[in-house]
Amino acid sequence: MHPHELELQYPLAERLPSPAELVEVAPGIRWLRMPLPFALDHIHLWLLRDCFEGREGWTLIDCGIASDEVRGLWQQIEATALEGLPLVRIICTHMHPDHLGMAAELSARHGIGLWMTLGEYAMGRILSATLPGTDGSASIEHYRRHGLTDPDKLEQMRQRGDRHFSQLVPSVPLAYRRIHADEVITIGQGHWRIVIGRGHSPEHAALYDETRQILISGDMVLPRISTNVSVHAIEPESDPVNDYLESLQRFEACAPDTLVLPSHGRPFRGLHVRLRQLREHHEARLLDTLNACRERPMSAIDLLPVLFRRKLDLHQSGFAIGEAIAHLHALYFRDQVQRHRDADGVIRFSA
Repeated sequence: MHPHELELQYPLAERLPSPAELVEVAPGIRWLRMPLPFALDHIHLWLLRDCFEGREGWTLIDCGIASDEVRGLWQQIEATALEGLPLVRIICTHMHPDHLGMAAELSARHGIGLWMTLGEYAMGRILSATLPGTDGSASIEHYRRHGLTDPDKLEQMRQRGDRHFSQLVPSVPLAYRRIHADEVITIGQGHWRIVIGRGHSPEHAALYDETRQILISGDMVLPRISTNVSVHAIEPESDPVNDYLESLQRFEACAPDTLVLPSHGRPFRGLHVRLRQLREHHEARLLDTLNACRERPMSAIDLLPVLFRRKLDLHQSGFAIGEAIAHLHALYFRDQVQRHRDADGVIRFSA
């Protein structure tokens, strides 16, 4: 266990749902776990008992990727675990495949709507359609500008990037209901305020029930790992680290003893402690980045061994490059480093 985890409390201890099992974490709130084919091998979804527009059933928070394994688990859950009740609406915290992938199939099967923020819905539609600027060639040029020159790795990333998102999110519902910052959504007996976060994704929506002090945090606040904050080809001038750190401040208004239901890792208490840990983690990485830029001009590829001291697979490498650019950008937008493009066309940053 990481030392940071010792500062948190886990009310369900080591309990994890089995495949297709629903575990009650609070009255009217069920926890289920779906597999992912990556090093991060799971996502947690939440079913909230609801009566929506006169229909008794369940509101689903996030969906899992669109894979045969996940489809099979959903069919089993719908047949045996929902007390004979349907889904009545879907709320997706954000557009990443493990959250959005099954939304179109589930909404069509149950005849229900999808609720998302505008930024997340729009980006999900763009990426699922693999529009120009989001395909493998755009990513390759992005990586090349930031120092990746190995032709074999570039080709591997191009092949992976061409249809990776659309394979996991083959379609997105053609219409949606927009949710807004600080909107309060009634789900069953609970009243959930929308807390918007940026940095990990464009307009991430977490849900906070102030009365019961429960936070469905999505990927914004995780107990064990720091959520990925990356610069992508479609938004090459973004500043996701500073956006993320600013967004964390919005969760300070939640009660200190809040029960946090994250998308990855176990439910926990100690939200304010975890917010401090996340800030300290990124500030430490920014200091490492600044010190490296003081020694010599750094590209994102040069920075990888400074930020990541472990072997990375292809899936992790894309995230790592994006996160390295993000930390360099954070210093650049704080006016702590300068950037320039070398004769070889690579962007480098120096203090």
